[in-house]
Formats: sequence, structure tokens, C-alpha cells
Amino acid sequence: MKISTTSISIISYFFVLLFVYAAVSKILDFENFQVQIAQSPLLSSYAGITSYAVIIAELVISISLILPRYRLYGLYSSLGLMTSFTIYIYLIIHYSEFIPCSCGGILEKLDWNEHLIFNIGCVIIAIIGIFLSVKLKQRVLTTSLWIISLIILSFSLVMILFFSSEQMMKKNNNFIRRFPHHPILQDKSLDLGANSYYFAGTSNGKVILGNYISPLTITEIDSTFTTFSQRTIKLDHYDHQFKSLTLYIRDSHFYLADGSVPVIYRGNLNNLSAKTMSYKKIYFDQLQVLNSTHIAFRTFNPDTKIRALGILQLLSGHYDLNNNIINKQKDGLFDTDGQLISDSDSNAYYYIYYYRNKIITVKTPGNSFTAQNTIDTTHIAKVQSTILSDGKTKMTAPPFVVNKMATACRGILFNQSNLMGNFENRDQWKTNAIIDMYNTRNKSYSGSFYIQNRGKNKITGMLATDHYFYTLIGNEIVRYRYAQTIMDDFRKGEAENLNSE
Repeated sequence: MKISTTSISIISYFFVLLFVYAAVSKILDFENFQVQIAQSPLLSSYAGITSYAVIIAELVISISLILPRYRLYGLYSSLGLMTSFTIYIYLIIHYSEFIPCSCGGILEKLDWNEHLIFNIGCVIIAIIGIFLSVKLKQRVLTTSLWIISLIILSFSLVMILFFSSEQMMKKNNNFIRRFPHHPILQDKSLDLGANSYYFAGTSNGKVILGNYISPLTITEIDSTFTTFSQRTIKLDHYDHQFKSLTLYIRDSHFYLADGSVPVIYRGNLNNLSAKTMSYKKIYFDQLQVLNSTHIAFRTFNPDTKIRALGILQLLSGHYDLNNNIINKQKDGLFDTDGQLISDSDSNAYYYIYYYRNKIITVKTPGNSFTAQNTIDTTHIAKVQSTILSDGKTKMTAPPFVVNKMATACRGILFNQSNLMGNFENRDQWKTNAIIDMYNTRNKSYSGSFYIQNRGKNKITGMLATDHYFYTLIGNEIVRYRYAQTIMDDFRKGEAENLNSE
């Protein structure tokens, strides 16, 4: 009996040491602990309550293990907690979309498999401690039933958290980001010698840039990413007062457009001779080429006094304007501002608002559209404006920017967010841009990653393709390779697209 009592004490104080050390470590670095919980593929949506609950549970269990009167309850609680941890780690290893960083504290040197073995050992030790305690009272059968029930309860609780957290993260996110390990890896960079470039598109494996200062210059970067070449576009008519002549690339053709003139040119990349395809048909402030004959554009409808999206048929000059896609909240001008985005590998184009958390997906043909929210909580655009005596609308205060810029490929939209999520590190935001990924087919959030600034230079442009993610930062163009998780999303999107067709 004396041996059993001593063993029970040793087991109890082992858990006291384990839980107190773990709880104190979490308290001393609580912000980092919350960030780790938020990055968990299983507990992301419950990071707030879980971070407090785990610490409180560890301290309360430790106190009960110290007090002989409550020691058995403490051992049962230790079994339940360690069983939950064990099941959680097993799910992380075998069923998680990605493996997060290992825990800190006393187990910081263990990888996930070693951590699993350690936890299984703790579960066994807790069971031994319970049986030693109840053996003195001859309640072995009842204790066995309690242990089995407790293990089943712990398993059920973790599974409920797992499935509900996944649903909340992907569909009903409360602004908690998930950062998979190294979703993109820097591949190559190239100094362009100037910061006046923007992405025009890709063709035959080449990245093609436009230049704000020299709008008739095409800059081509081949797949080796070591040099770039420049050529000059020849127009059939130069007698226009251009204000913002912009270059677009689609397959083997290039397009030049200025919505304030308004004019659209088209030409072949082989000879760079541009022919006027549309002149004074529509005024627009944004444009995206969908295919060789159809162009999506954004304009301001003077009748409704709201921005609207439309489709122009280049060959016939006919256009269809849809006044229902963009929705007014306040003035119809600033509150509806956003970015028009095309997707070369999908039968859709997108409109993402700058000042509120909404993405519109427009499918072609037919122009049917659906909406989904970005993960932040800004439902109403925070803009202030007034109408002047001459009838013009003017912004009276700096707007609250939610989304900065976006690009899309195969139904995955990459959005640079301007807002910090819950449980995120402020220091990371000072030196990085944050890119959120959204699956526009199943209307879900896929994850996020950082793009590091190049010294004081921040990202000014980005382009997503099948195999690479490109950014413009300062004078440089930087190429990144996708990790397997993003490539899997592309393949899933392609399969969903084929099924929908």
C-alpha cells in the first residue's frame, strides 16, 4: 500500500510539473501562444477561448493534484486533457491540410511524431495513476468504465472542434488567418532598372510588362529570368490625347486601351502593329481582356450615378451594361470603387471592392454573378464624401482601405489585404505584405502568406500564373514557386470547373 501511495504521489507531481511549466511558459509568451493556436489547422476559429481555457485547465488540474482530497479528480482531468492533446496531434499529423509549428515550452525540441509518443505515454501514466488510486477502494470495474467514457468524450470534443473550426475558417471566418508552411518560395529576381513597370500579362511562357512612363514599350522576360528585352508598339492612329494608355496581354495578342479617349487597339505580339478596334464606343476607367473578342470594362453610369460593369464585343462594337453587379452603399462612386480582375484559366472575371470585404465573381457567357466575403469584418465601406456645387462628388476624409490589389488564376484569387487579423504579429506587418487566397468556386478562404519587402520598397504589382507567382517591388521583379498546397488548390479548381461544365 505504501508503494502504491508513493507511486500515486510521483505520478501526480509529474503532471503538476508538466502542467505548471507549460502554463507559465504560455503566460510569459501569451501573444505568441495565441498566434500558434490561431495557426492550428484544427483550432484556428477558437484561438481566443482555447488559449485561455488551456492555461486555466492546466493550473486548476495542478492544484487538484497537489491536494490529496482532490487528487483522483486531478488524475481523471489529466487523462482527459492528455487524451485530447493526443487526439489533436494525431489529427494534425494524418488529416491536416498542413503541419503547423511544433509547441514551445518543455516540448519545443520534439517534432510532432515524438510529441505524439510523449502524449501517449502521459495517457498511460494517468491511467496507471487512476487505477492505483481506486485499487485501494476496490472499484476497478467502475473505474474502467469511467476511463473509457472519458476517452470517448475527449475524442468527441476534439472532433467537434475540428469540423466546426474548419467550417468557420473557410466559410464563416471571424478574421483569423491561416498561414501554411512556405506556400510560396522565392525562385529568382531580376533588376529592371526602374520602378515604372506594371504587369500586362503572359504569353508563351514569357512575362510581359507595360511601362507607365513609356506606354508604347513592351518589356518581355523569358523563362530563364536572367534578361529582358524591349520592343515598341506601332499604332495605326496617334492623333489622340492619351491620359492613361494601358497595355494588356491575352494569348498571342496585345491590347492598348485608354478609357478617357476612349479607344482600344489590338495587335499581334509577333509584329507589334496595333489596329484600332473600338473608338468612342464606351468610356471606361478599368478594362480586362477576357478573350480575343470580348472585353470586360467598368464605367460610371450617369443615369444611375453608380459604377457598373459591362462586356464589349470588339468585332461588332456592341456592349451590354449590367447595373446590378456593383452595389451602392453611400455615394455610388467612392464606396463602389474596386479592382476588375480577369482569370485566363477560368470562364469568369472578378470585381473586388477596395473599401469593403466583398468579392464578386461574374461567369461568362451569361454574366451571372455571385458574391463572397473576404475574411475581415468591414461590411460597410468607411468613406466620407460630399457633393460640390458643380455636381462633382469629392472625398472629405481618407478612406479605410480593406483590399489593396488582387490577381487570379484558375479560380483562386490572391488578394493583398490592408488589415491585420486577430492574433497576428505587428512586426510582420511592418516588413511584409499579406496575401490572402480565396477559392472563388466554392466561396471559401484557402490561407495566407507573406511577401517580404525589399528594404524600404513595398510590393506595387503582382501576377499569378499556373506555376509561378510574380511581384514587382522597387526596381525588381521577383518570381516565386508555389508549394504543393497551392498546386493542389489549382487542380481542385480545375476539376470543379470541368464538373460544372
